[in-house]
Amino acid sequence: MAGHSIFTGREEAFLKALIDHEVEFLIVGLSAAILQGAPAVTQDIDLWVRDIEDSGFRRALEQVGAAYVPQIGLNPPMLAGDSVRLFDLVLHMSGLDSFEEEFARAVRVDLGRVEVRVLPIERVIASKEAAGREKDRLVLPVLRDAALALRSRRPRKN
Repeated sequence: MAGHSIFTGREEAFLKALIDHEVEFLIVGLSAAILQGAPAVTQDIDLWVRDIEDSGFRRALEQVGAAYVPQIGLNPPMLAGDSVRLFDLVLHMSGLDSFEEEFARAVRVDLGRVEVRVLPIERVIASKEAAGREKDRLVLPVLRDAALALRSRRPRKN
């Protein structure tokens, strides 16, 4: 899906730094569905990192002039810096299996300068169903239609 990137060069540089530092991560949520062709809009990019304590994660942030801000009280952990301002850290995904299991199922998406792993649209749907928030329920019909369209385009196995 090269050419369908929702990322600027800065965001791609951060994703490349994560890959270069061997950080295991997934793009999840609505941005994962969009990267697979879902006709939707989102204001952020949900990033599920296997281990936020990984030194490679910290080095990747430093490389792009960003920083990790740990959880403080009720405020979730977050990223700070221009190159990461659209990214939201995700520590848990409702209705899904462990990071390792979801990582093994991931779909690879070519962004042009970098290839990333994203949560398959069917798993995005499962997560949104489990979360049950109003904004998730509203987007589910669009995601289900997109998943159906994607399935119809996949080559059939004999």
